[in-house]
Amino acid sequence: MRSMLTSISLGVLSLGLGLGPAFAGSAALLPHRAVYDLSLKEASERSGINNMVGRMVYEFNGSACDGYTVSFRFVTEIDTGEAVRIADQQTTTYENVRDRTFNFITKSYVNESLDHEIKGKAALDGEDLKVEIDKPSKLVIDLPAARFPTAHMMELIDKAKDGQQFYQSRIFDGSDEADEALITTTVLGKLQAAMSVDAETTAAKSLAEKDFWPVSISYFNEKNKDDGIPIYSIAFKLYENGITRDLTMDYGDFSLTGKLADLKLFEPAPCAQ
Repeated sequence: MRSMLTSISLGVLSLGLGLGPAFAGSAALLPHRAVYDLSLKEASERSGINNMVGRMVYEFNGSACDGYTVSFRFVTEIDTGEAVRIADQQTTTYENVRDRTFNFITKSYVNESLDHEIKGKAALDGEDLKVEIDKPSKLVIDLPAARFPTAHMMELIDKAKDGQQFYQSRIFDGSDEADEALITTTVLGKLQAAMSVDAETTAAKSLAEKDFWPVSISYFNEKNKDDGIPIYSIAFKLYENGITRDLTMDYGDFSLTGKLADLKLFEPAPCAQ
């Protein structure tokens, strides 16, 4: 299963890959901690999944001056009818939007035993993305230029404000083996007025009167980019401050819903200069 950092940080961005060094994004992202309750929406017989429930916790902090940190945990209980498996993914990243660098570490556990760990860093230089992996073994990979998750979110919000409805781009988030940048196709709906109170806005009262954009993103790798079938897709409601809710995550053989259960807002860190 792909890293859920992609689905929440949304690493979505423009078709043009000329990523100038002056780019820092104009969207003002709000530091926060969001908790999502996960449940199985549907599953094909081929998936082998009878039921799945879980919880996702996403904490975003930092500033454009000092860089942004994300602490992320994604825990699911998967029932196959014959056995129940607990999957636990824990990710920590640091992104300097100004320097266009990205550090990442992800540990994946199955039934409380470490199953996989990957640690590394990436830097964007003109048309090239250099990835240096430290764990599980030393490796250097050169990839096509792509944006990192926080810069991606900034650009997504800027495009939504500009009224753009469709675009394509690449994202690198350090997930899986950190050996590829995914191609994304993004569809942005028009800004919608705050809806009537529901369970999510009751849990996060600060969102109750805020407008949002409906967004859907499909992710492709180089191998399947021409067949029109994404390896993963997500739909969600996006707020101007970068908070998301009402998630639908589609993996092909099964899909999950993610409902915002709790939201804590933090004071933005002031820049020293």
